[in-house]
Amino acid sequence: MTENNYPKLHNATWPGMVGKGPDSEPPISFDTMLEMTASAEVDGVKFDGVDIFLFAPHFDIDSTDEDIKQLADKVASLNLEIGSVVAPVWPPTAGGSAIGSKEERSQFVNQVRKSCQIAKRLRELGVRPNGVIRIDSACDPGSWAIDPAGNTKLIAQTFRDACDVAADYGEKLAAEGEICWGGMHSWKAMVDTLEAVDRPNMGFQADMAHTFLYLLGYNAPESRILPVDFEWNDREALAEGLKKLTAALGPWTIDFHVAQNDGTVHGTGSHDKTGRHCQATDPNGKMDIAKDAGYWLRDEKGELTKAFKHICWDGCMFPNDVMMKGQTWNDILATMIKVRQNHGWYESVQKR
Repeated sequence: MTENNYPKLHNATWPGMVGKGPDSEPPISFDTMLEMTASAEVDGVKFDGVDIFLFAPHFDIDSTDEDIKQLADKVASLNLEIGSVVAPVWPPTAGGSAIGSKEERSQFVNQVRKSCQIAKRLRELGVRPNGVIRIDSACDPGSWAIDPAGNTKLIAQTFRDACDVAADYGEKLAAEGEICWGGMHSWKAMVDTLEAVDRPNMGFQADMAHTFLYLLGYNAPESRILPVDFEWNDREALAEGLKKLTAALGPWTIDFHVAQNDGTVHGTGSHDKTGRHCQATDPNGKMDIAKDAGYWLRDEKGELTKAFKHICWDGCMFPNDVMMKGQTWNDILATMIKVRQNHGWYESVQKR
């Protein structure tokens, strides 16, 4: 039997920054995140690449072409590729809320433009064979809830403008399914937003930890899928919930994060409370990762969608002492390998 070689297995570098800062732990450098990723190995299998955050100190969105070349060379020297990139669209980091003033929404779109320029250049340099630009609404659920209909229209218009820019660079945008973003904080709100955008290069980024909380109705009790008296040992009810969730959002999904969740919310540093990313082997994890990933990687008939060529592990808000252990990344890689064994495929000509 030929081992599956798709989807490619990526590690996210942004956990070295997200949730870190003056009121939390210090950031972990981009070089360190790269080295930890490249060093991981399980039975001869290694990570294929990384997804990156276009934000200093990892990589400044206002970097020069020479900086981009150096980034490409650095990643390639470790036999890694680059996949999806996160556009820093939030105020006050030169971005702007998708429901903000005309100027703020223009700043949002400009950050997407800069991200697309970098992403396209990385493709031209041969280090980025696939991936999307990740965005969100850059506003909180409370602000959105002041005028749900009006703010959904504003988000959709901002996203449409960003999609039109991305199309000029041959890029797709993926809206992150995370409960801390207004207009994206529930599965129903997310579907409404995606339908309102109505652009062929607009899709959804599912994250097994973040999107999992859609089932529980955090920030949107009216959209809860699992019953209020749900018991975590009821795998049948959980499976039905995941089926309903993925039936709605699966067709939109163009980017996917593998992760574990313990069913609670968490936030550190300046990052708002959202799905708690647990270690792959956490005994409190509520998902059977290798099995439950299949709800996102397969359609309702159980057929592989092959909607994306790589999957990425997201370990946001892992403590620094956890991220600095090689065993952490080996455990993650082992989990990713199981996902690919269960829901991957083989291509004879590998494209890098």
